[in-house]
Amino acid sequence: MRHVTNLPFATKVEEHVVIPMSDGVRLSARIWRPTSSDQEPVPAVLEYIPYRKRDLTAVRDSVHHPYIAGHGYACVRVDVRGTGESEGVLRDEYLELEQSDAEEVLAWIAEQPWCDGSTGMMGLSWGAFAALQVAARRPPSLKAIAIASFTDDRHADDMHYMGGAMLSDNLAEAGTMFAYATCPPDPAVVGDRWRDMWHERLENSRPWVLEWLRHQRLDDYWRHASVAENYQDVRCPVLASSGWADGYSNAVTRLLAHLDVPRKGLIGPWSHKFPHLGEPGPAIGYLQEVVRWWDHWLKGVDNGVMDGPMLQTWMQDSVPPSTSYEERPGRWVAEPSWPSPHVHPVTHPLTRHRIGPPDAAGGRAARDGEGQVSTLRSPLSVGQFAGKWASYNAPPDLPYDQREEDGGSLVFETEPLTERVEILGSPTVDLDLSADEPVAMVAARLSDVSPDGAATRVTYGLLNLTRRDSAEQPEPLEPGRRYHATVHLNGVAQSFPPGHRIRLSLSTSYWPLAWPPPKPATVGIRDGSSTLTLPVRPPEKADDTQAAPFAEPEGTSPIATTTLTPPEERWDVKRDLVGYNAELETVKDRGTVRFEDIGLDVGRRAYERYASVADDFTSVSGESTWTMSFRRDDWDVRVVTHTRLTCDESSFFVDATLDGYESGRRVFSRTWNEAVPRDLL
Repeated sequence: MRHVTNLPFATKVEEHVVIPMSDGVRLSARIWRPTSSDQEPVPAVLEYIPYRKRDLTAVRDSVHHPYIAGHGYACVRVDVRGTGESEGVLRDEYLELEQSDAEEVLAWIAEQPWCDGSTGMMGLSWGAFAALQVAARRPPSLKAIAIASFTDDRHADDMHYMGGAMLSDNLAEAGTMFAYATCPPDPAVVGDRWRDMWHERLENSRPWVLEWLRHQRLDDYWRHASVAENYQDVRCPVLASSGWADGYSNAVTRLLAHLDVPRKGLIGPWSHKFPHLGEPGPAIGYLQEVVRWWDHWLKGVDNGVMDGPMLQTWMQDSVPPSTSYEERPGRWVAEPSWPSPHVHPVTHPLTRHRIGPPDAAGGRAARDGEGQVSTLRSPLSVGQFAGKWASYNAPPDLPYDQREEDGGSLVFETEPLTERVEILGSPTVDLDLSADEPVAMVAARLSDVSPDGAATRVTYGLLNLTRRDSAEQPEPLEPGRRYHATVHLNGVAQSFPPGHRIRLSLSTSYWPLAWPPPKPATVGIRDGSSTLTLPVRPPEKADDTQAAPFAEPEGTSPIATTTLTPPEERWDVKRDLVGYNAELETVKDRGTVRFEDIGLDVGRRAYERYASVADDFTSVSGESTWTMSFRRDDWDVRVVTHTRLTCDESSFFVDATLDGYESGRRVFSRTWNEAVPRDLL
């Protein structure tokens, strides 16, 4: 990244600004703005997240907020109620109170003498969720948003219940927020009140996974703040981006298809990161794109920002399997609209372990005909090389070679390709199936198989078969009865070169990425009437010339930090062939970092463990342990959270602890031991 020091506007920063809410709670903001805004008001851009502006996001914030401010904007970074130096308690994600707070923040910003009354919102992940959700509430000052790595469907396309199957990230992300929501404010900012504020958080927090487990089907809890419930609620322009390695690879194209406001989409090869920090690369000059967006929609500059294609995306070339990539080879391609006039569904029958050519015998015409039935009952080991639901590219967390996974799967494969095939969009698998248990799941994986046999997973999808017709009203399977079910795979842009094969792998477990059903199930897949549909985009389209080359990533220089203890990253798969115990252990330890400008030492360590025994589906367990530490002079505070999730055939069991330490002495401790019934899951 190129660090820019010469910007159009000189700026200043206000480290701690209090924004009062109508109920008396005060939120904490950091504001970067042009020095000239004291006399000449400017538009403002809000980033609203719970990740602690003073320390945990301070380095990232220092790269992009001063950059945007230096182009003539007031950048306002606010910690959500109950986090950082903002008062109150954060009890769950995306609550009505959080969104009404955001509306009050925007109204406060618009009334400030340095603001001209126009606002925008931007963010990654939670910040993008917040911007999209608040946009649907139509606050009067909000003129446009720029969002990265988000979803419009909180139930089925977030970290919770993909295809109605529970993701292990339902536990992992709950563990993350269990820690973040119980950290103390900085006494250097809030003074002697810090301890009372901290204990209010400790005493009123609980593991979020408990609430998420109480809503295993689509209901009003998930409909709240899911923009997919009514896209017409969003009336301001939207710049939407994500990455193919991210868990949020689907929402960009859905917004392009369903919104009727000015909109642009951008999807790169990235994991869960801003595009200017994108990994795997190439990263792009995203902040330049954002400034152009704000210039047009907040300042009225006629800069042609809406010219050109609606969607630009990175068409990924074939690569060997790896858990991490520095760069993904490929090229930018452009689409004038979405759905694209250049992408056409091509349906292939699944016959005798082959992906047949389109319209071959046994294709669509035989969907209701009789065919050979292949049975499938996967071991729990299928999924140990699946990687994370959403890659963060640290530790290496992408899927590895799928050949070992395929040993416990039903595999269909093309003949070696005679010409290049490219897909752009979401593949689907339509299955004519039966099962011998009332609850069963199917995981579908699409892989690029090289001539040497190495298999790189391209995309995947999950379906809890009890949700085959409805996520709102699931129904148990009747053993032996035939059903039609559709598995939607995540969106992707991928090329398959000549000589390679396209492989579809089906399994009835995908642990630990997804929690398995109560019992192993045998699923029968009927040949001929089961199909794979690929969104094929003919390669080397003439319209690709419209794909504008992006500038080099740039931003302002990050604040100074010193690493006091080194970081640690691990991703270990372990198997005991005596007791048949299997484990996946991950460590993401950021080490201890000193923030030189405020003299604060901060440590973050996350440990996750997922275990099972043989093929006992009730033996699976997941653990998430976080340690957060803060130290300055004689102020020494630590929070340790631990959450363990287990199950039997009828219930989930949550055992959790929260401990707070001050100067090495435990000053708070609480334990939870609760059971939640399984709901056809």
